[in-house]
Amino acid sequence: MIHPELSEAIIGAAMKVLNTLKPGLDEKAYENALVIELRKRDLKVNQQKRFDVLYDGCVVDTLVPDLIVNEQVIVDPKVAEDFTPTPIAQMIGYLAITNLRLAILLNFKHADLRWKRMVR
Repeated sequence: MIHPELSEAIIGAAMKVLNTLKPGLDEKAYENALVIELRKRDLKVNQQKRFDVLYDGCVVDTLVPDLIVNEQVIVDPKVAEDFTPTPIAQMIGYLAITNLRLAILLNFKHADLRWKRMVR
């Protein structure tokens, strides 16, 4: 398992955020609250860090993951009924562009936190 302690800290922080705010808010509220909670746990958080997408040496796009924790894990808060193939594919792309090895999707839609880990 890649980054088990960091994964546990991220999921624990997300549970605290959901238990405090409850379901029903927009993704941005959970994202911003998660930044606060992760920093309270002495984790380094980059919010909306930009990455160039290169093709044949030319910039063709820019990726902007929601959160990168400790420069090791991409974290993407969602408010959705379930994880669909689209955000899963997006995280796989983000992992390839950032050269990171772990992404965690967090779903704040329900009373119980749901998450999915993707490993490159």
